[in-house]
Amino acid sequence: MMLIKTYVAPSGIEGVGVYAAEPLMAGQEIWRFDSDFDRLVSQEKLDSYPPSIREFMTKYSYPHHQMAGYFVLESDNGRFMNHAEHPNTDFTGQDIGYALTDIPAGVELTSNYAEFDITFDLLPSDVARYGVKSNGMHHHSR
Repeated sequence: MMLIKTYVAPSGIEGVGVYAAEPLMAGQEIWRFDSDFDRLVSQEKLDSYPPSIREFMTKYSYPHHQMAGYFVLESDNGRFMNHAEHPNTDFTGQDIGYALTDIPAGVELTSNYAEFDITFDLLPSDVARYGVKSNGMHHHSR
């Protein structure tokens, strides 16, 4: 769950992204996994969903690092965080995320998905798939 104020807005990376709604300090904790707040979905349950929901889960969830066969679906704006090779956040702790630098309010928060998802592979862009205007960069939501 996000521990800071955020908002979702159009992103130059892909579609929409999550933005800091308050200034953040380098090292500040910005996100923490909370099983009472973030949804855990088993592979078995995921397989039982219709294709549209499986596609949604593929885009917006990621494997839980300690519970094999379970996926995390964040229930807040965190699920809209876009991938960046050089992000402004650190999720190497997997259950906790920090700001890597001072981040002013209004700046898009980005993460390197490979830090918390060892299966990470950049998905085809929804922008490309559905013909939405963008700057051409690709996305896989956190």
